[in-house]
Amino acid sequence: MRVLKFLFLLVLVAAGVVAFYFYVPYGPSQETFVDITVGTGTQAMAAQLEQAGIIRSRYAFEAMKVAHGGALKAGEYRFDHAVPVTEVYARIRRGDVCTRTLVIPEGFNIFDIAQAVEAAGLGSRADFLAAERSHTELIRQWSPGATSLEGYLFPDTYRFSRHATAQSMLATMVKRFGQMVVKLGLQGDVSRVVTMASLVEKEVHIDSERPVVAGVFENRLAAGMPLQTDPAVIYASLLRGTWTGAIHQSELHSDSAYNTYVHAGLPPGPICNPGVAALKAAMHPATTEYLYFVADASGATRFAKDIKEHDAQVAAFRAASR
Repeated sequence: MRVLKFLFLLVLVAAGVVAFYFYVPYGPSQETFVDITVGTGTQAMAAQLEQAGIIRSRYAFEAMKVAHGGALKAGEYRFDHAVPVTEVYARIRRGDVCTRTLVIPEGFNIFDIAQAVEAAGLGSRADFLAAERSHTELIRQWSPGATSLEGYLFPDTYRFSRHATAQSMLATMVKRFGQMVVKLGLQGDVSRVVTMASLVEKEVHIDSERPVVAGVFENRLAAGMPLQTDPAVIYASLLRGTWTGAIHQSELHSDSAYNTYVHAGLPPGPICNPGVAALKAAMHPATTEYLYFVADASGATRFAKDIKEHDAQVAAFRAASR
């Protein structure tokens, strides 16, 4: 009986030790990041977690690997409270890495996106702009002669690790665009559609008006009239680095290919990254006789068939603004 009691006591002690190392929470009381690099083995990973104060014992973590197996994923992990080693192991096996959110609204251009990338702590604005100009091979299937990825960085909410490169982020955004191309059934001259959609995106913000605006642009193109769209003029100034927040007469007379007051036809490429509604409008422009449009005091768009009607609408808008 004494032997049995002793053995029972040993079992209880062993169970207590196991419970202590595997199930009793342990860890930091404040936000702590652990960056596990690609190729890190289980032993090195366990030692890194122990040293950072995330787990109580590296040996318990290694035992979890033996007992449960599974691939452990590299990346940056965030811990801010005590948890059992079982939970730590499960998170790393799941790849529950810490990511940073990057929101790209419809109509953001490459300069807006580069600024958002920098604000999210995902890299410098300059590096992102350099990468988007040097990796045009990502959109070769749609725009072989492109000098920029403008127009093909699909607006969405993205989550990237802190170590994501500019090229990998760009590839993700272009991949999302490619998925939307398939979903929308976009075929033929994709570059032209995206360029038109970018103009529509910048000109109006009411989805129901977008097909009509696209129709106006198509009517002007068919009539050989310049598009005379201010957002394209602004984009030309952005490319030159001279945009001050207001359009000046000198910009309306600049020789930039994006100056749609001077040059007829579409600009040489997109001026922003359009969303679904603008792409649909460019694919299916409304059939109308309109050649002009202007916003009214409420923010809605007024359309006109001739210059006389348009001038009257512009005068009404200016009077309301005053």
